[in-house]
Amino acid sequence: MINSTPYSESKEDLMRRLKKIEGQVKGIQRMVESDKYCVDVLVQVAAVRAAINRVGTIIFEHHSRGCMRNAVENHDQEAAIDELIGVLTKFIK
Repeated sequence: MINSTPYSESKEDLMRRLKKIEGQVKGIQRMVESDKYCVDVLVQVAAVRAAINRVGTIIFEHHSRGCMRNAVENHDQEAAIDELIGVLTKFIK
């Protein structure tokens, strides 16, 4: 199988993390349906936010490394830096 994306080597880890996040979100839905204590729900929301941020960070790291490597090989550093800045700006919003 050809690695078509920079994060392909971490795909199993990413999928595991995303499935766990999916389970956490479903758990939050159940908590809200059951009128659980607000603080408990908020703690779980914070956990999901942290987990999804970690997934994004892993993908961003792989993109950054692949992007920079390709830019150096293709002598296109300025375009790669511009793209990286754009992606980072969207990611941290």
